[in-house]
Amino acid sequence: MRGPVIILSTSLSSSGPLRCDVCIVGAGPVGIALALALAERGQAVIVAEAGDRRSDAAIQDAYAGSVVDEALHSPLIDYRERRFGGSSTVWGGRCMPLDPIDFEARDWIDHSGWPIGPQALAPFYPAANRLCEAGEFAYRADQVLGPHARPMIRGFAGQAYTTDRLERSSCPTDFARRYGADLEKAQNIRLLLRAPVTSINLHPDGRRVADVSLRDAAGAPFSIQAREVVVATGGLESARLLLASRDVHPHGIGNHHDVLGRYYQAHLAGTIGTVTFDLAKTAIWHGYDRDAEGVYVRRRLALSEAAQREHRLGNVIARLHHPRIADPAHGTAVLSALYLGQGLVPRLYRKRLAGVEGAGLRDWLHHAANVARNPLAVAAFANRMLVGRRFARRKFPSVIVTPRTGRYSIDFHAEQVPNPASRVTLGTERDALGMPRLVADWRYLPQDVATVRGALALLADDLAASGLGRFDYDPDAVESEMVLYGAYPGHHIGTVRMGDDPASSMVDAACRVHGVAGLSVVGTAVFPTSSQANPTLTAIALALRLADRLAREA
Repeated sequence: MRGPVIILSTSLSSSGPLRCDVCIVGAGPVGIALALALAERGQAVIVAEAGDRRSDAAIQDAYAGSVVDEALHSPLIDYRERRFGGSSTVWGGRCMPLDPIDFEARDWIDHSGWPIGPQALAPFYPAANRLCEAGEFAYRADQVLGPHARPMIRGFAGQAYTTDRLERSSCPTDFARRYGADLEKAQNIRLLLRAPVTSINLHPDGRRVADVSLRDAAGAPFSIQAREVVVATGGLESARLLLASRDVHPHGIGNHHDVLGRYYQAHLAGTIGTVTFDLAKTAIWHGYDRDAEGVYVRRRLALSEAAQREHRLGNVIARLHHPRIADPAHGTAVLSALYLGQGLVPRLYRKRLAGVEGAGLRDWLHHAANVARNPLAVAAFANRMLVGRRFARRKFPSVIVTPRTGRYSIDFHAEQVPNPASRVTLGTERDALGMPRLVADWRYLPQDVATVRGALALLADDLAASGLGRFDYDPDAVESEMVLYGAYPGHHIGTVRMGDDPASSMVDAACRVHGVAGLSVVGTAVFPTSSQANPTLTAIALALRLADRLAREA
């Protein structure tokens, strides 16, 4: 099988079924990583991608659906890209692995526990790191920056928190642009663009895959037959495709126990409070460093495993953050300029940047006065961001501003408890291909609030005990801050969860759908728990592990 990347034409719909060793549904970062790994091992691969090389509004419309509570979830068409490269074309690039505790069945977190341990992914994380262009697989500050690097908070030694953990930043890497040429060079990969999969069809006994139904660029049907079909379409679309494939299993493939689409998780994130340090400004470093390869790395406050166990909390990290931009009392020219220029910021990020809407004239005048006091700082920041984000291949990862007052806020990112009532289902509306649109009912639990509230209290205790500063916040405001932006955008986790028991999971430890031969699912959809970590790196590591298994079985 030759391997040029092609745009699907009507000629394929009349040439009979296409055949291959492995059919991968989805050409996002997970699907691309899987295809390249399989091709290296001699497998004949077809990758079926619904989108084209560029974003297309008509194609993107298939992602539109509905949400039960619009205050808790962004529109389903946002933060996802139905195109070659998938959501890697718009992601922020933050990378870090899961922590060992994330894999454990913790008696204080219902439905926790992976059927694999950290050792199962350890061999694949370094290669995943390289594919993400995030540098060496090293996530400890002393390991990467050396013993003489400037500390995050000079003199801080917390009982519950450590500052030696790093996050790494991808370029961020657009997997289509970065690896498209590699896909084209591979003689055993065929990438089909504008080839949406409409169903996975089973043999009448329901125990193995017969073929995959698709539409070509003109809308005509055709099919693919493969030894193994792998669904790699993200946390929402993977569930949708399995739910909609009802030719033999009336409630969706493998959904004998009504598990499919449940346990939908994101991350709990927000910005809260004020940290005041009794230290010189130079003793605090909340920005980015660069490792020996030029990769941006950043330290954060990580809740230790011991503290999680002792206080029965989920996993949480925190970052020192600039004050809330919308409040002009911060007195910082750059932050006020960002607020006044919020109309230039992409719509998807505007609410998070500004924090609140509908500020009065007095606030606007106060922001203008802040800018007028230090226009040179604003000009320098604009130049730095223009060069560092617009023109640099490895972009400066995010807005970093040292507040004039020396007071910071806390930006937190927390694990969500798996909740079977938090789920996605099929609605009654259909897209242009006739597939049912998705309905998202994302929910959180009192335990989620308790995790964030408990973690913030421990951080306040650590800062007070250190004698270096204090963290002031309103405990009663934790829940409202935690859900201010709803489910963390783009982190769609757990809807096709992994586990040993078919009564409470959809795929086994090897990512095989329970009871269906020749069908696997990989990506964030199979995560049993969310950890505190952004999920892309681990999703790619899982794909590389799956490639190893499929090649060995062949």
